[in-house]
Amino acid sequence: MDRNQKNVKELESSSISRLMWKYFLPAFASVIINSLYNIVDRIYIGQGIGALALSGLSAVFPIMMIMMAFGMLIGMGAGVRVSLNMGKKDFARAEKVLGNAFVLVLIISVIITFIGFIIEKPLLEFFGIGDKTFKYADEYLRIILWGTVFNITGYSLNNIIRSEGNAKIAMISIFIAAGLNIILDPVFIFWLKMGVKGAAAATVISQFVLFVWVLLHFSSSRSLIKLKVANLRLSRDIIWHIVTIGFAPFAMQVASSFVFGTYNIQLVKYGDDIAVGAMGIIMSVAMMLIMSVIAINMASQPITGFNYGAKNYDRVKRTLVIGLISATVISVSGFVVSQLFPESIIRLFNHDDPELLKVGVHGLRIFLMALPLIGFQIITSNYFQATGKAGTAAFLSLMRQVIILIPLLFLLPKYFGLTGVWMAGPVSDAISAMVVSVFLIKELRRLNVLKKLP
Repeated sequence: MDRNQKNVKELESSSISRLMWKYFLPAFASVIINSLYNIVDRIYIGQGIGALALSGLSAVFPIMMIMMAFGMLIGMGAGVRVSLNMGKKDFARAEKVLGNAFVLVLIISVIITFIGFIIEKPLLEFFGIGDKTFKYADEYLRIILWGTVFNITGYSLNNIIRSEGNAKIAMISIFIAAGLNIILDPVFIFWLKMGVKGAAAATVISQFVLFVWVLLHFSSSRSLIKLKVANLRLSRDIIWHIVTIGFAPFAMQVASSFVFGTYNIQLVKYGDDIAVGAMGIIMSVAMMLIMSVIAINMASQPITGFNYGAKNYDRVKRTLVIGLISATVISVSGFVVSQLFPESIIRLFNHDDPELLKVGVHGLRIFLMALPLIGFQIITSNYFQATGKAGTAAFLSLMRQVIILIPLLFLLPKYFGLTGVWMAGPVSDAISAMVVSVFLIKELRRLNVLKKLP
């Protein structure tokens, strides 16, 4: 039995629990390392340069989220299509999806780079940059923009590596990029005394290495599908399928970016630049916890996509249920830690600014109050994405991130000031959890019917 046949056999007949664990471990390691190197950036900058530099980096974060959104649009959209086509045993079609995804992401990356340099200053102002922190944000973003092609393309193709069943290789990809960034950060920031510019340079170099690594993978014997010149010709049909499936995570990421920008604006209005820095720390912690749940998504996506395409609905349901339980365990655990040790978390990023500590502890406790309700919402949205229901996935994602949250960000601070800014997130999570529950229950009932059909 060759490698392709072995992977297909595994996806269609192996124990769901064993498969989930097999795919989860490398995915979890990948996202934690990826989250860690973003956190390490902030720790180095906060401890080595200061709280204002940390605030400047936080102001750039929404822009970087938009850049990553395009990587999700193509990478996750193509990844789902690859899994579904492999489930149908149509490997030729899967390779066409890969080729189209590669060309599409290159075109988008170049356009983003060009536009980014043109609107860089007004973009920073739009996302709530303060006068004291503009210098740091400007220095960081200008260098980051040069690595846009490497960043978006590397991320997109690495997601396809995971979707073809090579979770360990996808994990190694992140290890290489993140590990290199963690090593280069102190070299550029401290030894070469480049400050914020050094942090950005370290990030771009690590992104370039990831870009080269994933390209080499798809031309090697390790890959189940190959990147071939014949498949680089764009197809409207394939592009449509990629974009429609990838739109849900894309929309969620863009929405998250604008929400983060809105947070920055409201934090400056009802607090100051230090509050923006505190939000950067809080979001780093929140993203680390959420990315742990997303690792479950990464583990379940190829299993769900393959078996849904193969009409093995019992396996689809079991994958969904295991994902829901696992995500809830992670969310509750993160909630307990964040509520018990908020001071230790804030001091990790900066130990000598008492105002940052005071604002950060207060914000952290409130912002993460509804964390136990987030895990199952992320899993449910990803399930609809993995099964091709892009509209439902997009709605559930946008509901929590935009439809409910943004109005609350303008309403609650009028009555509660800075505390109201922190409250908007957990209130939104609680409301959206009720709506997501309705969709989830209906889908579980539908799967019960489908699995009984001949």
